[in-house]
Amino acid sequence: MQSSGCKIKKNDQVEVIAGKDKGRVGKVLRVLLSDGRAIVEKVNMIKRHTKPNPTNQQGGIIEREAAIQLSNLKIICPKCSKTVRIGKKVLDDGEKVRICKKCGESVEAKA
Repeated sequence: MQSSGCKIKKNDQVEVIAGKDKGRVGKVLRVLLSDGRAIVEKVNMIKRHTKPNPTNQQGGIIEREAAIQLSNLKIICPKCSKTVRIGKKVLDDGEKVRICKKCGESVEAKA
């Protein structure tokens, strides 16, 4: 599902660098690689008018996140707390990790 070419992954902390939500920070909920987009928590909110259905008895106007272009997002390094570009590095054990170009630390989420 995740391609090695994509620098942004699920659960990354990102900042929007262009568009109506410029400067907003949020966590990536989902990456849509085929479209080159991501869904970020509380960013690019849209309103959807829905009819009543079995999951939503009431119906009405629902506000939710819409996808945003990956090029409009920049990762926030957990170590230096700045928006950074991402590099790749192969560790001694052969594992590939994403690193911060400013401080050189890994930006991988601790599992």
